[in-house]
Amino acid sequence: MKQIDDLVRGAVAYDDGLDLLAVAPAADVDPALFAAVADAVARLVRGGWQPAELHRVVVRRGGTDRPLLAHAVVDGIAGLLRRYERKSVDDRWLAQADELAAKVWWSADARYVGELAARRRLDRISVVDDLVGLLVVLAELPAIEVLVPPPGSAPRRRPSASRVDERLLDRVRALLAKAESTGYPAEAETYTAKAQELIARHAIDEALLAGREGGAEVVPFARRIGVDHPYEGEKASLLSAVAQANRCHTVWSPDLGFTTVFGFDADIDAVDLLYTSLLVQAGRAMAKAEPPGGKAGRARLKTFRQSFLVAYAVRIGERLAHATELAIEEAAAASDLLPVLRSRDEQVRETMARVFPRTVRGRGSRVDSREGWESGREAADRAVLN
Repeated sequence: MKQIDDLVRGAVAYDDGLDLLAVAPAADVDPALFAAVADAVARLVRGGWQPAELHRVVVRRGGTDRPLLAHAVVDGIAGLLRRYERKSVDDRWLAQADELAAKVWWSADARYVGELAARRRLDRISVVDDLVGLLVVLAELPAIEVLVPPPGSAPRRRPSASRVDERLLDRVRALLAKAESTGYPAEAETYTAKAQELIARHAIDEALLAGREGGAEVVPFARRIGVDHPYEGEKASLLSAVAQANRCHTVWSPDLGFTTVFGFDADIDAVDLLYTSLLVQAGRAMAKAEPPGGKAGRARLKTFRQSFLVAYAVRIGERLAHATELAIEEAAAASDLLPVLRSRDEQVRETMARVFPRTVRGRGSRVDSREGWESGREAADRAVLN
């Protein structure tokens, strides 16, 4: 429908275009509006966007004051998914769609707008307004690197051994949840240390197994992990530090708010879990250590937090790297682990270079608060194993 296209492209003033849609017959507007959302979602999925990423970027750009945008993009994903048999869709794509509960609940596409208005107890024009707002957000998104085959492409299945991985990850999640919930630094350190120990042992065992089997079935992949504001750059540094300690490589995309992590599945899973947990622990420790805020201390508080997170990331990287080195030394004494790890690292680097043939080294964050720096290092010492 031309009125919708003109409104999304900015060819007409937003209020004027919305007024035109309001007076146009619903039988013409509503089906065209749903079709436009479906087409926009399909275009972005072909352009590399995954369900969780689309949902996150819509929430990030659409704002928390317009929750309908996030619900509608999930419906667009469900509408796309119904075109394919589940067995023809990549496991990772399906898992993200299921996590978002992407299911077709409306009776017919032509009735979607009216049924959505009734479901959300909104008037029809408010729903039309939000759907046009969603189209504006989606139209601004560029194509990105295809990391997971979209529906309709050759899917990837995780090997059957991943069932064992999930059991281990459940144990790691439980330990990290205890580390996040305890108010005692020593307990948090113990729980986090045990989680890292399980991760390190499993990663080494998997590397050795893959090396003995020739590595035919296990290959490196990539995953985009969201990095939220505020202090996105500092949080991205923490994610990079955790990734490096777990044999992964990263590329930070600040304009889109995510970091692409390259590595083997088990290692990326570990990075995702550890980063999420350490971010929670860092936030709690920073809140306890930071100086009073208020108007007079606002600038001081900001520099404190930035310096805290920079120091926290640096110290976390040091300690995790040291723990990994100890685990590798212990295992290498009784196996041919080192050549296997070198080969896997080369594979990861080759994969990253293929996806990102050109990257720019990021600028380091400034440290303007000695108080924040020292508090951040102390918090990192408490959060990670010795």
